[in-house]
Amino acid sequence: MDTAYGPHPSASRVPTALRAPFSGRTWREFLYLLLSLPVSILMFGYAITMTSVSAGLLVTFLGIPLLAGALIGCRGMGTLERVRARALLGLDVDHPEPIRPAKPGFMSWVGAVLKSGASWRHLLYSVLHFPWALFAFCFSVTFWAMGWSLLLYPAWQWTFPSYLDQPGIQLWGNGYGDGIYLDTPAGMAVASGLGLILVLAGPWVIRGLAHVDRVLVHGLLGPSPLATRVTELETDRGVVVDTAADDLRRIERDLHDGAQARLVALAMDLGLAKEKLAEDPQAAAKMVDEAHGEVKTALQELRDLARGIHPAILTDRGLGPALSALAARCTVPVKVSVDLDHRPAAAIEGIAYFTVSELLQNVSKHARATGATVDVWHAGDRVMVLVTDNGQGGATTEAGSGLAGLAERLDSVDGLLVVDSPVGGPTAITAELPWRG
Repeated sequence: MDTAYGPHPSASRVPTALRAPFSGRTWREFLYLLLSLPVSILMFGYAITMTSVSAGLLVTFLGIPLLAGALIGCRGMGTLERVRARALLGLDVDHPEPIRPAKPGFMSWVGAVLKSGASWRHLLYSVLHFPWALFAFCFSVTFWAMGWSLLLYPAWQWTFPSYLDQPGIQLWGNGYGDGIYLDTPAGMAVASGLGLILVLAGPWVIRGLAHVDRVLVHGLLGPSPLATRVTELETDRGVVVDTAADDLRRIERDLHDGAQARLVALAMDLGLAKEKLAEDPQAAAKMVDEAHGEVKTALQELRDLARGIHPAILTDRGLGPALSALAARCTVPVKVSVDLDHRPAAAIEGIAYFTVSELLQNVSKHARATGATVDVWHAGDRVMVLVTDNGQGGATTEAGSGLAGLAERLDSVDGLLVVDSPVGGPTAITAELPWRG
């Protein structure tokens, strides 16, 4: 039995082939195939009837609104099909793109329904699913029932002489009472053996039939690839906007709390030094000297802030020298290797640089490592960045962690972050970025 903590220990000792005929997945998928026939009859009848009537009325004003209503009905039944697939097949399909009229009004809504590709895909599903559901129903019921009947044949063979006036299942007969029957122990054993084969094969047959339904539901009742891509881009744009806003707040905070505060203090110190210049030149000179130190500190903070926005060495000399300079400031020894035949786009360079910067900060703060490596290379249409360390491991991209935010930022540019960090180490984090030259 499955529990919240995984399979029962005894279940792992039973081969999968023997457990499959009794598993919940097999019977849920079989129930889905059984229910598909009445559901598909209803959907097919509705789709054919409504489209035929609306096509016949196209010469009148009623045909077009009726066709739009028929498509909406198909979308509604498609919603029920997605719920059924989620419950019995474990297939979670997103809702298709909604109807978006260009302007208010009934006819605008009708036009939006007719122009929606999702509406016509639902109609196509209603038509195509019926013949497939009929075949899958007949085949699965026949195969499954035949397997269990033959497997249990010795238990019900007695019904043949008692009620059908024959010794058993007839394999051959001449019509005059002569024939070959499965009534001997050997014959019943052969029948049970064949039934066992069918029962053991049944779950995989049912699974294959259900997979076709998965393809139909996912391909026709879900959002189109273009709509999915638009949604991803909208999400990525939101991540980019949020990241830019966070960076602006960080820059403003660093300016306000760092360089700006020091410059204000510097102005006040110079003002006091100016007042004391005539009456106490030595004290004024000391204050000017302290102000000079504040100027140096403020300049260093401004350099660090500028480097955090976009380091000059990255613009001037490229990713290799910039990462070497970054590694030199890390608290652990870092070996850098950059193998790029030419420089990628500035935006990709910047993302790769700040990805390495954040990963090395994690190494310094959390890894307890004694060494790390940074490797960057060009593979096909991707820029690959690999950061490894020999620390304690345990890094994760779970929500709320710094790596989760980094993964979101990479995803916003079609990038990918893969973390391999078992507890005890070592840690290897790979970042993939699109190559844009």
